[in-house]
Amino acid sequence: MTQILYRGSTSACFEIEGTAPHFSRCTYGVYVGGEMRLRGDTNVFSLYGLKPGSEYDVEVRFDDGEVDRVALKTACETRAMSVKDFGAVGDGVHEDTASLQAAINFTPDGGRIVFPAGTYLTLPLSLKSHITIELQEGATILGSTDRERYPVITGLATDLETGDEIPLASFEGLERPAYQSLIQGSFCEDVAIVGPGTVDGNGQNGDWWHGFESFPAARPRVFFLNRCKNIILHGVTVKNGASWHIHPFFSKDVSVLNCFITAPKDSPNTDGCDPESCDTVNIIGCKFSVGDDCIAIKSGKLEMAVKYLSPADRYTIRNCIMQFGHGAVTLGSEASAGVTNLNVSKCLFRATDRGLRIKSRRGRGKDSVITNILFDNIKMERVLTPIVINLWYNCCDPDAHSEYVWSREKLPVDDRTPHMGSFTFRNMECVDTEVAACYIDGLTEMPIESVTLENVSVSFADDAKPGLPAMQEFMEPKRKLGLYMNNVRNVTVKNVKLRGVEGEKLITVNSERVETSGFDSE
Repeated sequence: MTQILYRGSTSACFEIEGTAPHFSRCTYGVYVGGEMRLRGDTNVFSLYGLKPGSEYDVEVRFDDGEVDRVALKTACETRAMSVKDFGAVGDGVHEDTASLQAAINFTPDGGRIVFPAGTYLTLPLSLKSHITIELQEGATILGSTDRERYPVITGLATDLETGDEIPLASFEGLERPAYQSLIQGSFCEDVAIVGPGTVDGNGQNGDWWHGFESFPAARPRVFFLNRCKNIILHGVTVKNGASWHIHPFFSKDVSVLNCFITAPKDSPNTDGCDPESCDTVNIIGCKFSVGDDCIAIKSGKLEMAVKYLSPADRYTIRNCIMQFGHGAVTLGSEASAGVTNLNVSKCLFRATDRGLRIKSRRGRGKDSVITNILFDNIKMERVLTPIVINLWYNCCDPDAHSEYVWSREKLPVDDRTPHMGSFTFRNMECVDTEVAACYIDGLTEMPIESVTLENVSVSFADDAKPGLPAMQEFMEPKRKLGLYMNNVRNVTVKNVKLRGVEGEKLITVNSERVETSGFDSE
C-alpha cells in the first residue's frame, strides 16, 4: 500500500507501507501514465515536474511483482512566476537578494515562485503567507558569507501602543538577538518550499564556524520559522548551515518530507532539524548527516517555559535515516515546557554517538515533563550507545558544572525539578554497539517513572572502544556496558537479547519494580 503524504501543484510525496526501516523491502520503479519516472529503494519517494490541477495514475512496480496504484490530483494555483522575471541572475557571483525578495513579496496568494537551475547568491530572505517556493533541479539558494550585512533581529520587540512583547528571535532556549536566518518566516501560514533543489547556508566559506562565541548575536539558521502555521518543506536539500539547519519555533503543523539535511560531521552545532515548542510536527522520509544532533526536540529554557508554557507535542518521526551526529533523536536539554507524545518509528541510525538521547538537569523546571515517548521498529548500526536518558547534563549553562547540577544528594523537589514519565523501546535491532546498550540515569529526588524495553537486541562490536555514554560530571569511560538504569521506578525488560556484554547484563539501582521475561544474554 502506497499513500500520498503531500500533494502540491507540481510535486507530490509518497510513502510505502512496510516494516523495514527507511528502505523498502525491494527496489521498485515509479510509473506515471505508463512512463517510468524513477527507480527507488526507500519507503518515501517524490515526484516533480507535474502540472497544476491535473490527474495522474501513479504505479509503483516492485521488483518482486507486486504493484501499487495511486490516483493523484495535483493542487491548483493562482499564478506561477520565475525569479528571473524580477531580475535574478543566478550565476553565484551577482548578489540576487533584492530580486529574490521582490519575487516573494509580489507572488499572489496561492501562487508559486520558481527558481530555475542556477546559483542564487543572497542575504537573508523573508517569507510571506500563502505561497509556494519551488527549487527546480539544479537550483541553489546560496547564503552570503558577508556576516556584517546580515541584519541582527532583536529577541523581543515592544508594541508601541500596548507595551506587549513581540517575540522575534531565539537561540538555545532563550529569546535573544540573532542574525536573521537565511530563510526566515515570522507569523506566516500556508507556505511550501518544494523541489529537488538546494538551500546552502555556505557556513564553511564564511566565519560562521569559527569564533562565533564572540559574535554580537546568535548565528542564523538556514530556516527559522517563528510562530508559523501549515509549513511544508518537501524534497529540498538543506546544507552547510551557519548553525542549526531547520528551526521551527512555536509553530503548528510543520512537515519536513523527503529532505536531505547535511553538513560536515566536524562542523559546530549544525543540528539537522530542531523543532521547538511546536504542536504537530512530521519529519518523514528524511536523510540526516550533520555535525551535531540530527533531530533535537526542544521547548525552551525555564524563562520561556514560565512565560509561554508551550510544550513540544505530537511529533512523528518516521522512515528517516540518521548518519553521524551526536544523537539521532535528542530531547533537550532546553525542554523546560516539556515534550509529550513523540513517536519515532521505522528509522535507521548509522554511526551516531547515541540513538535516543535525552539530556536534562536540575533547573529545567517542574513543567519540564517528558513523557509518552515511543521508539518502535528501529535499526541502529555502529551507534555507540543506543539509549541514553541523562538527568545530569553538564553543558550549555553558566551553572552547568555547579554542585547543584552534579550533586547526588536527594535535594528538595521544587519548581526547578524536571520530571521524566514513560519511555517505551520496542522492536529494535542494534548491531556493532561499542559503549553501552542502554544508559539511563535519573534524578535522585525525582526518579524516572517507567522504562520498557521489549523485543530489543543489542550486539557489541568486537573492536569496541571505550567512550562516555552521557555528558555528566565525573563520568568514567565505558565499554560494552549492558543495560544500566539508575533511579527508574518501574523497569520492564521483555524479550531482550544482549551479545558481547562485559560484566553484568542488567544493572538497576534505586528501582521500585524490576520485571524481566525472555531476557536472553550469554
